Amino acid sequence: MSDNQKEALRQAALFYHEYPKPGKLEIRATKPLANGRDLSRAYSPGVAEACLEIKDDASNASRYTARGNLVAVVSNGTAVLGLGNIGALASKPVMEGKAVLFKKFANIDCFDIEVNEPDPEKLADIVCALEPTFGAINLEDIKAPDCFIVEKLCRERMNIPVFHDDQHGTAIVVGAAAKNALFVANKRFEDIKIVSTGGGAAGIACLNMLLKLGVKRENVWLCDVHGLVYEGRTEDMNPQKAAYAQKTDLRTLDDVVDGADMFLGLSGPRVLKPEMVARMAKRPIIFALANPTPEILPEEAREVAPDAIIATGRSDYPNQVNNVLCFPFIFRGALDVGATEINDDMQLACIDGIAQLARATTSAEAAAAYQGERLSFGADYLIPKPFDPRLSGVVSTAVANAAMASGVATRPLEDLEAYKAKLTQSVFKSALLMRPVFEAARTASRRIVFAEGEDERVLRTAQAILEETTEQPILIGRPEVMETRCERAGLTVRPFKDFQVVNPENDPRYRDYWTTYHQVMARRGVTPDLAKAIMRTNTTAIGAIMVHRDEADSLICGTFGEYRWHLNYVTQLLATETLQPSGALSLMILEDGPLFIADTQVSIDPTPEEIAKTVIGAARHMRRFGLEPKIALCSQSQFGNLNSDTGQRQRAALQILDSCPRDFCYEGEMNVDAALDAELRERIFPGNRLQGTANALIFANADAASGVRNILKVKGGGLEVGPILMGMGNRAHIVSPSITARGLLNMAAIAGTPVAQYG
Repeated sequence: MSDNQKEALRQAALFYHEYPKPGKLEIRATKPLANGRDLSRAYSPGVAEACLEIKDDASNASRYTARGNLVAVVSNGTAVLGLGNIGALASKPVMEGKAVLFKKFANIDCFDIEVNEPDPEKLADIVCALEPTFGAINLEDIKAPDCFIVEKLCRERMNIPVFHDDQHGTAIVVGAAAKNALFVANKRFEDIKIVSTGGGAAGIACLNMLLKLGVKRENVWLCDVHGLVYEGRTEDMNPQKAAYAQKTDLRTLDDVVDGADMFLGLSGPRVLKPEMVARMAKRPIIFALANPTPEILPEEAREVAPDAIIATGRSDYPNQVNNVLCFPFIFRGALDVGATEINDDMQLACIDGIAQLARATTSAEAAAAYQGERLSFGADYLIPKPFDPRLSGVVSTAVANAAMASGVATRPLEDLEAYKAKLTQSVFKSALLMRPVFEAARTASRRIVFAEGEDERVLRTAQAILEETTEQPILIGRPEVMETRCERAGLTVRPFKDFQVVNPENDPRYRDYWTTYHQVMARRGVTPDLAKAIMRTNTTAIGAIMVHRDEADSLICGTFGEYRWHLNYVTQLLATETLQPSGALSLMILEDGPLFIADTQVSIDPTPEEIAKTVIGAARHMRRFGLEPKIALCSQSQFGNLNSDTGQRQRAALQILDSCPRDFCYEGEMNVDAALDAELRERIFPGNRLQGTANALIFANADAASGVRNILKVKGGGLEVGPILMGMGNRAHIVSPSITARGLLNMAAIAGTPVAQYG
């Protein structure tokens, strides 16, 4: 990297920390404080009631305060990253960053506390005095051996978890990576020889963890800056190092590296030489974790040991050993069961959870965050990526379960599966609303055909369908392309073996398909030659023909291309006298709840009759999500104050709806703000029949509906489920090109609901 590039990165980092406001944290209120009544509850006199409840029962602090979800990140700045003893104040950006990671990855609130106290016993006194404020303590960047003293004293005196992440967080991630590395190398913990460099807090903790995993003490050779740790050595020794002293005449790393199965480096740059690697055992495991320059660069190690399994602490190489895989989730599980400590059982459970997750299929979300990287379990993918959203559900649940089983949980969970589902819902915003849909989909095994079967999102969806539902995916596309993309994406599913395939280039049903299409379309200008061409090239038409011929129950298409182009073929082949597209309904999942938008796609300027059908269809679909419809017909006109075109059509649609009894609530026409603000609406039209905030907005123009949907999605942080094609009896759904693999899975669940239940 050139000096100019380094300076550019430096300035970018400083800009990030300074703007738009200094630092990386702020405090936000979680309760309203808008009037005197709120003030009287938040502070005097109402606050006294919460104080008295906690005085009577200390466990009530988790009910009435943020303590149960609050962690302190405490440092005295004596061993900050690779910067050394830079002092408490200079460590603050690092501690703020740690707090941000807690919030981002596990939704744990966190205060960073930097303390000017080099004496470990006095520092422990300060930390212990903080117990009333926090549910757990994360010690950070305290030099060895002081960190051992501080943690030991705090754990003895405090009744909440105290966890020195530099030690145990690193040890847990190393343990998970080592477990999978040995699996790949076909070796066992109890058989391997380990050579380690470092001897600091992290290095000692990693060795301690490896012993717990089965490594034999006599097979560990520890070196530091002074050479091998051996019996009788007095220079720079402490009890933690002495525990690994070997009775030997050997004195250097070069002396002891012969035949080593694993090198564990938490020391300094380039201490492991290529010639040393050449003398290690076959299929050596090399964890060179020094930052920014590791003990040996991966490319140098592979020159002499091409089959080496390598991990580093850097993000630009595979297998980054990153504590963020551990600490947010081990604290999440510990806090949620009110654990009094983080014990060995919880740490081992954390290791198992991380290791198992790497061996599972890679999540679509992680693949999207790390585009271009091969995320398939093996030598270059031993541990999951930090942005894998499954970490919270898998690892936190394993930790919580271990805390309960080991007897340190003060608030045991009654239903562990429900807890895991809750964590999953916090990551996948659609999970809670989609639960009733998935439950309904599991009652039948429907055949879902995907028109764009070569798309990686579709392939990931097929894998997820087979893992999470009883549906049968059918993919249209070239099987050799699917095979290659499944392999590249680290998916275990394969065409023909796990899902049906329709190959447009060579399928035995080709003649049946084009003749069927010609029969349907012969009087609409389609010749046999055109029918043949369409059945070779148009995957949406092929999928629709399959549903038409009852070879599939529902079609999902639209991952590329324009909506109405797909709709044309769906209507040609699947519409009947009773089944006609009546609107596209999008569920927008927002921070303050769900909001349905229609019609975003089907009718550009719908007639009153079409609007009424859209309203009725929206109400039916909303109940599939367990929601009671409160539908607003939206227009620039408000309860008749404008004689605009949209106002006239909305009023006519309202008359149609009023002509028959309806079992759901609707009102119109009105502005969007009136629909979403009950107080404003009541001022404008007292006694209107819509109660509270509308949860569905029906527009008289597709431009308006689509515009609102896109604004909510891009600027409002909304997650879209849909669009759901209404009126077609669940025979087809047309998604948008921006849909994710998770979105496709949601649509598959919607399509997988039996038609009888669908309504």
